[in-house]
Amino acid sequence: MEFIDLKSQQARIREKIEGRIRTVLDHGRYVSGPEITELEEKLAAYVGVKHCIGASSGTDTLLIAMMALGIGPGDEVITVPYTWISTAEMIVLLGATPVFVDIDEETWNMDVSRLEAAISEKTKAIMPVAIFGQTADMTAINEIAARYGDLPVIEDAAQSFGATHHGRKSCGLSTIGSTSFFPSKPLGAYGDGGALFTDDDTLADTMRQIGVHGQARKHHHPILGINGRLDTLQAAILLEKIEIFDDEIEKRQTVAAEYGRGIKNDAVTLPKIADGNTSVYAQYTILSPEREALAESLAKANVPSVSYYAIPLHLQIVFSSLGHREGDFPVTEKVAKMGLSLPMNPYLAGEEIERVCGAMSQEGGS
Repeated sequence: MEFIDLKSQQARIREKIEGRIRTVLDHGRYVSGPEITELEEKLAAYVGVKHCIGASSGTDTLLIAMMALGIGPGDEVITVPYTWISTAEMIVLLGATPVFVDIDEETWNMDVSRLEAAISEKTKAIMPVAIFGQTADMTAINEIAARYGDLPVIEDAAQSFGATHHGRKSCGLSTIGSTSFFPSKPLGAYGDGGALFTDDDTLADTMRQIGVHGQARKHHHPILGINGRLDTLQAAILLEKIEIFDDEIEKRQTVAAEYGRGIKNDAVTLPKIADGNTSVYAQYTILSPEREALAESLAKANVPSVSYYAIPLHLQIVFSSLGHREGDFPVTEKVAKMGLSLPMNPYLAGEEIERVCGAMSQEGGS
């Protein structure tokens, strides 16, 4: 059983992907080819915003977004400690300071009730993370940001592209939306890639310039930038994947529902989707104080599992200068110690789901 099955998806659309790749090989524009514009237009329409800017990775999208907002030394950016390291890594690389807010007990996204206490005169942006496939409470976060001088909100939607919050698509919920096309994501390329989304014309122009070395036009560089472009071949692949994306989201949601019905274990807490949200289930993650025993039971049944973010960011050595210690963010630490992600992809067969649920049962996990 594959933890993330890319082979079944590829078999479904391989002929079309190969056709797209042949087209790129024929025209030879491997950087900034016509597929880039085509993809950006499709993704902007999908999200419901004016602008989409392709980028070299989800990590680089965060860097580009903060550079466009002028974030640098002495500034603070509020985020969460329960996420992949790139969220805080990019803040520190710009010379700014990540200010962590603990996560919510039920959704494992930013606890909005703790957000205002973290805002200071140095705060230059709020960066909520959409963990495991659903957005944070972006409505409440935007309301708080507006009360504090219209603080920019960057939605780190690396795991939630395609999800909705009160009927609106992830990546179109704030000042800037950022996502990743890493191969394991619900909408993944065959290499690194990402995209930025905004309705702000000025920000869009700035982010686009930053992604091409700060270049406004040939030989004219008014601002500093990076090499942050999306490759044409990756755009070509994504153009075929977006055609089946909504169908795959439905299949992921069906798998999640079957897990919810089939896992019978009082020691397991199933993922909760907040009212008004939908999830694309980038991962299907459960909590259990018996995590290690469950992982062992799954392994015996030849079922892979992963403990994501087992050491949260505030306890990582690289961020020790921030002065945090164990106990500072108790919900994050609890989820980090108890979280276990199960196989999740649109092509899990019924027998495979039953095998996972059986190994997760109280008998299997004991």
